[in-house]
Amino acid sequence: MNGDPSAPTVAAPLPPARAAGPRPAPAEAPAPPSGPAGPPDRRGFLVKAFGVTALLSAAGSALGLLRDLLLARFFGANQGTDAFLVAWTVPETAAPLLIEDAMAFLMVPAFSLALVLREENPESPDPVRQLVRATLPWLLAALCALSLGAALGAPQLVQLLAPGLPDPGLAVTCTRITALTILPFGLAGYLGSALRAHHNFTAPAGIYVAYNLGILAVLLTCNAIWGVRSAAIGVAVGSLLMAALLVGPFVRRLRGPAAGRAAGPPPGARRGRGPQAGGLVLIPLAILPVAVFTLTRQAQVFVERYLGSGLPPGTISHLNYAAKVSQLAMTAAILICTVTFPLVARALAAGDLVTARDRVEKDLGQATAVVLAGTAFLMACAPSVVALLFQRGAFGPQDTAATAAVIRVYSFGLPAQALIGVMVRPYFSVRPVVRRAGDRRPDDGGRRLLDWYPAAAMLLGLGVTVVVGLLATPGYGALGLAAGNAAGITATAALLLRGLLLRGIAVRTGRVLAGQARLLAAAVGAAAAGALVAGLPGDPLLSTLLGGATVALVFAALGTGFGAAEVRGPVLAAVRALCPPSIADEGKLPHGR
Repeated sequence: MNGDPSAPTVAAPLPPARAAGPRPAPAEAPAPPSGPAGPPDRRGFLVKAFGVTALLSAAGSALGLLRDLLLARFFGANQGTDAFLVAWTVPETAAPLLIEDAMAFLMVPAFSLALVLREENPESPDPVRQLVRATLPWLLAALCALSLGAALGAPQLVQLLAPGLPDPGLAVTCTRITALTILPFGLAGYLGSALRAHHNFTAPAGIYVAYNLGILAVLLTCNAIWGVRSAAIGVAVGSLLMAALLVGPFVRRLRGPAAGRAAGPPPGARRGRGPQAGGLVLIPLAILPVAVFTLTRQAQVFVERYLGSGLPPGTISHLNYAAKVSQLAMTAAILICTVTFPLVARALAAGDLVTARDRVEKDLGQATAVVLAGTAFLMACAPSVVALLFQRGAFGPQDTAATAAVIRVYSFGLPAQALIGVMVRPYFSVRPVVRRAGDRRPDDGGRRLLDWYPAAAMLLGLGVTVVVGLLATPGYGALGLAAGNAAGITATAALLLRGLLLRGIAVRTGRVLAGQARLLAAAVGAAAAGALVAGLPGDPLLSTLLGGATVALVFAALGTGFGAAEVRGPVLAAVRALCPPSIADEGKLPHGR
C-alpha cells in the first residue's frame, strides 16, 4: 500500500474506488456502541488519551530514574556497572524492536486496517481475530528462538559489543539473564499495539511502571546478595510483569466487539496466494525494512559501547546516565505521536492522506516544542540536575561533571530523535504488513525499494556517527562519542523528512521548517537565560528550580513573540483561563491560531 513517488500530488494508497469516496476517515467517525472506531469528539479523546498516557509514562520514567539512582548509589560507575550495561544492551535493543518501534510500526497499521474491514463488513468473519490467529503463534515461536539464541551466544555477544572489558565473565552472566526479556518484550509489544489500535491506551502506557517496579523490587532486596547481577535479574522479572499486565485487556478486547461473529475463515478463504486473515493478506517481507531500520537505529548504542569500552573505566556508565536524563525530554515528545499514531494509521487505511498529513504536521510541531523546551532546560541546568539526582554514595563530583558535559552534547541531537519518531510512523503505515485481500494492484520494484529508504537513511546517519566518533574520541573521549551520536541522528532526520514526500505524504516542508526555526530561536534564548540564573546559587536544588523556571518563562515568552503556534496557543489559553471572563468577552485578548 504505497504512495506513488512519481505523482505530483498526494496519491491515495488504496484502490481509487475507496480513496475517492466521500466516506470520512474512521478516526473522525462516531463509534458504534460496540465498535472500535474513533470517538465522536476527537479533540476530547486525544486530550484524555494523552493525559492518561503522559501520567503513566511519567510514572514509569520516574521509577526508571529511581532505578538509575539506585544503580549509581549501590554500584557507582565502575567495571561492574560497565559489565551490566553491556548486558543491558539486549533489553535496550529488544525494547525498541519489540515494544515501541518495529512492532508498533508493523502491528498498529495492521490492526487498524483489520478494524476498518470489521466496520465495513460487520457480518463477515472477524478480521481482527483472524489476524491474531495468523500472526501470534509465529511470533511466539520466533521470540523463543531469539531468546534462546541470545542466551547461548552471550560470550560471543559480549566480545562483539565490548571487547575491551576487563571482566567479560560478569557481562556474560548478566547477558544470559537479560536474554530472557526477549519473549515477554515481544509479547508486550504485540498486545500493546493491538490495544492502541483499539484506542485503549491505559494498559500499554502502564507497562513501564510494572517493568521498573519489578527491577526495583529485586534491586532493593538482593543488591547485597547478588551485587550488580541483581539488576539483571530485576530486568527479567520486570519484563514478565510487563507482558502479564496486557494479557487481560487484550483478551477482553478480542472477545467483546466480535461477539456473535464467525471466528473461522469462510469457505475457501485460504485459497490463493499467501495466508489470509478475514479479508487481509499478510506480507511477511514487509517486516524486514522495519526491523533493519530499528536495529540500525539502535546500533548507535552499539557504537558507543564498542568505542567506550576502550576508554577509562566508568565511561560507558557516564554515557548511560547522560542518555537516561537526556531522553526524558525526547520521551515526552514521543508521547504525542504515540497517542496520535492509531489515528494516522486509521486515516491511511481509509485512504485519507490529507487528514494524515495534517496530523503529521501538527505532531512535528508539538513534538519539537516539547523536546526543545526540555533541551533548553538540560543545556542550562545539566550540572545541577546531575548533582541533584546522582551525586551520592559511590557517584562522586568527577562523575557529575563528566555526565553533565555528555548531557549537553547529547542534547544537540534530541530534536532530531523526536522528529524521527514522528516521521517514521506514517511512513511505514502507508505500506503495512497486511493488505486487503481484494487489492490486486501491481507492486512494482520501485515501491518495494522505497520501503528501505528509512533504513538507508539511518545507515547513512550511523556512518556519520562512526566517522565523528572515531575522529573525536581520541581527543575528547565520551564527549566525542556523544557528538557523533548527535550528528548522525540529525543527518537521518533530514533525510527522513525528504522520505515522507517520496512516500506520498505531502508534508508542507516550508511551513514545517519555518515553525521549527521559531521554536529553535525560542529555545536558544531560553537556554541562555536559564544558564545565567542556574549558575548563581550553589545549591543544586535551588539552581535546578530557578533555572528551570527561567527556561520555561523565557521559552513561553519568546515562542509567543515569535509566533510559534505550538507555544502561542497554550500560552494564550492559560492567560484566558487566569483572566476575568469580562476581559475575554470584551475581546481585549487576541485569539491563538
